[in-house]
Amino acid sequence: MRKVTTLFFSISIGMLLASCGNDDEAKKAAAAAAAGPQAYPVFTVSAQTTELNSDYPATIEGIQNIDIRPKVDGFIQKILVDEGSVVKKGQLLFTIMAPQYEQEVRTARAAISSAEADVNAAQLQVNKTRPLVEKDIISKYDLDAAQLTLQSRKAALAQAKAALVNAQVNLGYTSITSPVDGVVGSIPFRTGSLVSSTSTEPLTTVSNTSKVYAYFSLNEKQLLDFSKTYKGNTLTQQMKNIPAVSLILADGTVYAQNGKIEAINGQINTATGSASLRATFPNPISLLKSGASASVRIPQKVENAILVPQKSTVDLQGKKFVYVVGDSAKIVNTEIEIMDLAKDKFYVVTKGLKAGDKIVLEGFQSLKDGVKIKPQVKSADSVYADIKK
Repeated sequence: MRKVTTLFFSISIGMLLASCGNDDEAKKAAAAAAAGPQAYPVFTVSAQTTELNSDYPATIEGIQNIDIRPKVDGFIQKILVDEGSVVKKGQLLFTIMAPQYEQEVRTARAAISSAEADVNAAQLQVNKTRPLVEKDIISKYDLDAAQLTLQSRKAALAQAKAALVNAQVNLGYTSITSPVDGVVGSIPFRTGSLVSSTSTEPLTTVSNTSKVYAYFSLNEKQLLDFSKTYKGNTLTQQMKNIPAVSLILADGTVYAQNGKIEAINGQINTATGSASLRATFPNPISLLKSGASASVRIPQKVENAILVPQKSTVDLQGKKFVYVVGDSAKIVNTEIEIMDLAKDKFYVVTKGLKAGDKIVLEGFQSLKDGVKIKPQVKSADSVYADIKK
């Protein structure tokens, strides 16, 4: 009898709790129904003209990077510049001590003096022989021999003068000057170092950086997209239609002057699968250095672009979705397609949305397709205010 009473009591308690639970859920549902749809911020998508930027890692080089090498053997006598010095064309950089070339010049000058004396003597002999031949005192053979001797002496004089010029040229090589205006690179040698025309390492490098080249690469897909973006039947025509590009320095700042893409390699490197491009930038204050790294930024103007904030999208199985506000304020989960390039924190939509559509801005983690919401309209100006011009 006691067991039956206990069982009846337990069942009664369970029924009472279940009744209370159902009442709570019913109350919550009733409260939710009374409260109405939940409010979410929404905005109207608009089409606008925008500019997208593509950044490509680049290496900077001067328009001329000239290795300075000795043409004669000798010891470095003087180093007249320092690393990083700005030099002018013709400015003296190094002097090489090579006494043998000074001796060659002295020997050549002595040989000229000797040859000139021989020429004078041969000329006197011709002058002496000619009147005797005219008077038939001696034969014409003697005059011909004297004239041939004179020609030989003149040839010897010309050869001696040529030897002097060659010796002076070699001596001039002991003074090494800059072939261009530029900046001096590293100097691995010091005063007293033995250098040779066959040395593998140059004395230094002079870089002409009045303008610089920024070399960067595009892979095959990027190159195809690039060729489709800009009008023209040839690469030359397309390059003329490419807008000015900018340079992003290593510290993230934008270089003050824009550049221009002037060359595109016509072949793809089979090892890297990319083609090289060259942009030229002015460098009046020598801020850009050869060997530095930077990024070339190429702008792309897009007309009637549909931009949506990245925070307004949902990723699902590799696809992107937005919540479009449909009729009667019901939510429609809509798939969109976007460009590879983004504009700051905004996606550029290519498919799935059109100007005038309303979408949920944010805070939609608990939203489901078909749910009715209470739209809190946000102005498009406030949504797009974060876009950098």
